[in-house]
Amino acid sequence: MGYLKLPKISNATATTILLVASLFSGSVDALRIKDITNVAGVRTNHLIGYGLVVGLTGTGDQTTQAPFTVQSLKNMLGNLGITLPPNMNPQLKNVAAVAVHAELPPFAKPGQRIDVTVSSIGNAKSLRGGVLLVTPLKGVDSETYVLAQGNLIVGGFGMQGSDGSSVVVNVPSAGRIPGGGQVERSLATSFSQSGILQFDLKDPDFGTAQRLVSVINEKLGPGSASAIDGSSVRIQASLDTQAKVALIAVLHDLTIKPSQSAAKVIINARTGTVVIGEDVRILPSAVTHGNLAVSISESVSVSQPGAFSGGDTVASASSEITIEEEANPMFLFDPGVSLDELVRAVNQVGAAPGDLVAILEALKEAGALQAELVVI
Repeated sequence: MGYLKLPKISNATATTILLVASLFSGSVDALRIKDITNVAGVRTNHLIGYGLVVGLTGTGDQTTQAPFTVQSLKNMLGNLGITLPPNMNPQLKNVAAVAVHAELPPFAKPGQRIDVTVSSIGNAKSLRGGVLLVTPLKGVDSETYVLAQGNLIVGGFGMQGSDGSSVVVNVPSAGRIPGGGQVERSLATSFSQSGILQFDLKDPDFGTAQRLVSVINEKLGPGSASAIDGSSVRIQASLDTQAKVALIAVLHDLTIKPSQSAAKVIINARTGTVVIGEDVRILPSAVTHGNLAVSISESVSVSQPGAFSGGDTVASASSEITIEEEANPMFLFDPGVSLDELVRAVNQVGAAPGDLVAILEALKEAGALQAELVVI
């Protein structure tokens, strides 16, 4: 087994590790069925459209670099009965070409309002103060389901000085229009077309699926529900839409205790975040991680010739290399160390997030870490 040495950890980092670990150290409470499942056939649908934002204060697209903005403006004016000369290319800075997207909720009916998000696709500096002109939002079937229009709410802003310096806070090139989309047509779902009721687990697990079956059968009677697999549970009854709505309303408020998930250690390689699951265990092992400090100092010596000798002054460089290694005790894990004991032990010795990742990887390679190591 290789040995690792744990460098000192700051109080803030230690607190963070304990806080994250404590989120997973308690027992799982009973959860409502509506919080851990989706009803088959009930889903949102993504919509997208292309439009123009006008009324900007000189922060729109530079049309020489974004010619599609001018083309879109000409097409819009043409549809309104205004014809521009063929060779005329308006250089407008108060217009920006944007992509508009939204999610169509399940069972949305014509006339209902939904929120839309607007994002610049040209070189507009800011959309603050702009107004989105009417924009059709289409689904993947190229059918129009929503019409969007309204005043943008932009959380970011930018300022630029005459010397070219600038300051940008958050993202001024994207914004939202609360209730800016009006549903024009509803979308048929399999929920209203099928007489079968099915619950799909958000986090598939065989144990949770079986517990869900038991809870439903206890409420409706034996044989009412059965597990299709580790992800889905089906109610064995043919129901019309009205009966299904009433049954879902009853079942959604039932509670179950989800099965414990597999032991995992999640590592975000980009941010250094480490999340350790409750069931993670470590077999007997010893760890140390020696700090090797290498310092190199450079000095220059000058050789001066004697008076009237006719020699030249010569400078020579010399280097001094010093290596220091701290003597640190080994870190011992007893059999079946739990999450709480692991975190406390690591914090006592001290480990930065990057070093903690190295320790966990080494333990996994040694076969001492009884958990799946997931790097995201």
